[in-house]
Amino acid sequence: MKRASIPDLEQAIRTVPDFPKSGIQFKDITPVLADGHLFSSVIDHLLDGIQPDSIDLIVGIDARGFILGAAAAGRLGVGFIPIRKKGKLPWTTIEQNYDLEYGTNTMAIHTDAIQSGQRVLLIDDLLATGGTAAAALALVRQLGATVVGVRFLIELTFLEGRKHLGAHDIRSLISY
Repeated sequence: MKRASIPDLEQAIRTVPDFPKSGIQFKDITPVLADGHLFSSVIDHLLDGIQPDSIDLIVGIDARGFILGAAAAGRLGVGFIPIRKKGKLPWTTIEQNYDLEYGTNTMAIHTDAIQSGQRVLLIDDLLATGGTAAAALALVRQLGATVVGVRFLIELTFLEGRKHLGAHDIRSLISY
């Protein structure tokens, strides 16, 4: 079956006004995930240009990055590493703080999740202000990984999050 086009994916994303607070136009990817053809197509698009032997691991960011990242890792036959909010991982972790619009938060990764020199692809559903992704990149670099690329389903370009991610191969499927 031919994969769905980017406009097909964009059409399936639902905008929810005033969620989680007034003035926010939340981009809900649940309809994309619920459709097997669209979901599979998202993974195909996210992996465009990535050769299976060019990466060792896919790193996904809590929480929707887990869904996309794990599916992509399965597709390539490589391991998946979760980056979670502080206090959610059961083993020894390293942590990275990042700024939010209304305060700070902390991301964590297991200290033994990535071996020095491993090549990783970072995947998340959304690039907004870039704080979460920048924290995740800092964690994987701290463990000695080489970042092969960074992929997002959606990018809110008006928030200029990309400028916080450094000189990586950054690609987003849909931009608003």
